Amino acid sequence: MKLDAALPAFQLKDVPAIAKAAQETGFAALWTQETQHDPFLPCALIAEHSETLRFGTAIAVSFSRSPANLAYTAWDLAAQSGGRFILGLGTQVKAHIERRFGVLWPESVTGKLREQIQVIRAFWDTWQNGTKLNFRGEYYKITLMSPFFNPGAIETPNIPIYIAGVNTGLAKLAGELCEGFHAHPFNSPRYMNEVMMPAIEEGLQKSGRKRSDITVSMTPFIATTPEEEGFARMQVAFYASTPSYKAVMDFHGWGETAEKLSGFASKGEWAEMPMLITDEMLNEFCLMTTQENLAEDLKKRFEGIADRITLYTPFVPGEKDEWWRGLAGALN
Repeated sequence: MKLDAALPAFQLKDVPAIAKAAQETGFAALWTQETQHDPFLPCALIAEHSETLRFGTAIAVSFSRSPANLAYTAWDLAAQSGGRFILGLGTQVKAHIERRFGVLWPESVTGKLREQIQVIRAFWDTWQNGTKLNFRGEYYKITLMSPFFNPGAIETPNIPIYIAGVNTGLAKLAGELCEGFHAHPFNSPRYMNEVMMPAIEEGLQKSGRKRSDITVSMTPFIATTPEEEGFARMQVAFYASTPSYKAVMDFHGWGETAEKLSGFASKGEWAEMPMLITDEMLNEFCLMTTQENLAEDLKKRFEGIADRITLYTPFVPGEKDEWWRGLAGALN
């Protein structure tokens, strides 16, 4: 089990120092997110200011971009870093795709994401091996690659693609086509073991692959202090209010609570929501432990599930440096 870090709140000028600190601390990888900032711009700085640290997007929103955009950017980052870049993609939800990015939501989420991955790899195959570019699918017809627009071969062309998901359709797709799967923070070991891992296995069997052919990355909530417990309760309430994630609550028998949370969220009554998250719910979705026992408890909780762990708690250089180093040493 590898311990990774998520890039904390930043300005681009901060990224070089964060990258250096993450490598010195002993993290295996540093992940960027697409929230308040573009997820790719800091990747170029991470590549420049580290030597051994892997890095990638967790996630970049795939449906807001063309496969060509994604292919070119990933190719350049892989070349710059000597193969340390991981392309992590997520679909986002319909409201954000249509109302924040101004793009039509597809009829089939897995169908479009499948084609995006296939087109990206078709570009890479063309650039690396000279294969004729000729992809014809339901969502994309990609057939043009003249020499002027071909970046050419690189030394590290095997770029891992991870996709993220909460429900089984994307887990199956990851097992079938991808090198990795980013599990959503809103899940539980039971949900992973009984729902998501069987779906990943189904995808692996479809493509004739084994469990060792895919990396499962998780971002668990942890609480070692009362302040962290309060924060985790708020985050669980927020995620549980999202209709797209209701399957997780339904699995545990808490679908009625999810509907109540959605009602509060639709009215902007955010302060009311954490009170609906019981201690039983919190213990399912959050690891409640002490700082001293965290490493061993992470291993016990996610044994057989997670290959990579990124704590939802952000890594901030200068805060708890010794603790982070000890945790990285215990896991990596």
